[in-house]
Amino acid sequence: MSAECPDPGQGEPQSQALRPGGHYGTLVSGQCPPASTPAPWSLPRWRAYVAAAVLCYINLLNYMNWFVIAGVLLDVQKFFQISDSNAGLLQTVFIGCLLLSAPVFGYLGDRHSRKATLSFGILLWSGAGLSSSFISPKYSWLFFLSRGVVGTGTASYSTIAPTVLGDLFVKDQRTRVLAIFYIFIPVGSGLGYVLGSAVVELTGNWRWALRIMPCLEAVALILLILLVPDPPRGAAEKQGEKAVGTLRSSWCEDVRYLGRNWSFVWSTLGVTSMAFVTGALGFWAPKFLFEARVIHGWQVPDFQEPGSSQDSLIFGTLTVVTGIVGVILGAEAARRYKKVNPRAEPLICASSLLATAPCLYLALVLAPTTLLASYVFLALGELLLSCNWAVVADILLSVVVPRCRGTAEALQITVGHILGDAGSPYLTGLISSALRARRLDSYLQRFLSLQQSFLCCAFVIVLGGGCFLLTALHLERDQAQAQQPDTGTLDSKDMESKGLLSGISASTED
Repeated sequence: MSAECPDPGQGEPQSQALRPGGHYGTLVSGQCPPASTPAPWSLPRWRAYVAAAVLCYINLLNYMNWFVIAGVLLDVQKFFQISDSNAGLLQTVFIGCLLLSAPVFGYLGDRHSRKATLSFGILLWSGAGLSSSFISPKYSWLFFLSRGVVGTGTASYSTIAPTVLGDLFVKDQRTRVLAIFYIFIPVGSGLGYVLGSAVVELTGNWRWALRIMPCLEAVALILLILLVPDPPRGAAEKQGEKAVGTLRSSWCEDVRYLGRNWSFVWSTLGVTSMAFVTGALGFWAPKFLFEARVIHGWQVPDFQEPGSSQDSLIFGTLTVVTGIVGVILGAEAARRYKKVNPRAEPLICASSLLATAPCLYLALVLAPTTLLASYVFLALGELLLSCNWAVVADILLSVVVPRCRGTAEALQITVGHILGDAGSPYLTGLISSALRARRLDSYLQRFLSLQQSFLCCAFVIVLGGGCFLLTALHLERDQAQAQQPDTGTLDSKDMESKGLLSGISASTED
């Protein structure tokens, strides 16, 4: 009497009867057809590119939100009557809330609808940004709180969006798309400065910069809902959710897996050094350039009225141009160099950071002597830093299994911000205030205090280059493990299942 064919929904081997000869169910009899394999998830190429374009547009707005306040920093300080150290704390609150919420969004992004999570994040940051523009100067603490809520909303996008692109594209296509996506980090950052300074020039009120952004973000939300799909995890590698369904694990097991992934660990520390430097530069560079022009006699100091927004506009434009060129150069160099050296990506990151350090140092020390040379070295340093944005994202996606890429992005963001740009603006302002307290109250000493507080960035970036050199030592092994279908940690049920199967297989061999 032949056994019945199993129900398609019941596929666990341990539920099938062991037949004579060591075979399961009716597979030996040949009377039942094999279970049908789910068709791989697919999407027309044009739709994938449209989705990528929408995600790039939202990434632009995301980073404009990060730096629009830095573009009007002098106006904000005078409006709320806050010192340099407290102004640095403003960015620290923003980044701190972002890093605390990133693991939550990483967990949700690996297990629930990424599209819904992204939509919630956009609503959160746009609503908080708009409401912060109506806060009275008597309630500066409320403005700090609103910036924290904006940081919480942006965490959802920074964590999840790269994983969606990783599931839409693969190999060289993914490298190119990530390059375009990460171009909008420096472009968005630069446009944040430009928007803030332009709004001040046109309206005389910095708060209108925060009221324009929600209009652009409403368009982004509509485009996200209509045009961006939510692909299965690992779809681009032909490992849809049904293909990797047996590899579900807890968040703690994902973290343990990532902690043993040395390419991920060292590249995360390298990204942290980049975040430290870009955070300090992004927040304080416009003010540093303004005070340098005062030292050279090109700008009249005015302690009562807001300073000129010209420096924010110049630095923003510089960031946009060097960002576009740098990201393209870095991604293209990685794509070409990978053909002859599989460790190309971390080596390019290390080289660019080690070259950034002397450029940044010269930009700082030459500012009192020749401002033109300072601008040149600052632009070169930003160009070299920008070479890494797309490359480090490609490293993460290539060494981490699709199942926990959202958690990996979240942990990288969290560590990068805790040790990087969450503290660097505040630390820079704190050192500047401490140095100024010991000196005469003059504009020259004020400038030198800020200049010297910046010098630690040159040393931090060297440490980042060393971390990427260590990444290169482990890259090939971790990439090979990530490409194996069974790579990763299993939860307790999966371990029991695999243990049972191993025992059965051993008994049949005997």
